[in-house]
Amino acid sequence: MLRKTLAALGATALFAGPVLADEHAGKDIVTIASESEQFSTLVAAVTAADLVETLQGDGPFTVFAPTDDAFAALPEGTLDELLKPENKDQLTAILTYHVVPGKVMSGDLSDGMTATTVQGSDVTIGAEGGVTVNGANVTAADIEATNGVIHVIDAVILPAS
Repeated sequence: MLRKTLAALGATALFAGPVLADEHAGKDIVTIASESEQFSTLVAAVTAADLVETLQGDGPFTVFAPTDDAFAALPEGTLDELLKPENKDQLTAILTYHVVPGKVMSGDLSDGMTATTVQGSDVTIGAEGGVTVNGANVTAADIEATNGVIHVIDAVILPAS
């Protein structure tokens, strides 16, 4: 089952790769996210947390990027609270929990694998019935940037408090 899942994800990335490579050639993680309508909330949060310059740095970084719909699924008022200047530390912790140092491509993932995030806690990869990160589904993988890779996820993952 794991091989079928990884093979399917790999095949998707293989066929999407040339298109994405041309579309994103020479662009860093923040630029790619900024140019995509599905990441406007993520970009606003990264800006509020003063992480833009960091995520435009050399890296490499692996970013598990929640979509706008993922942020919209948070309990009402949560995002507004996190975006307040007085909650910058909490917002930073959540955002850096979505980033793993190094470039981890879909072919490098395996079921039950853990990875330590920039925030300091581990995330767990699942590969049964589709690839997940702490239960969030990976909906698009291997979007390559000059300083790493983006994997799109359908939920905001939260570190243990």
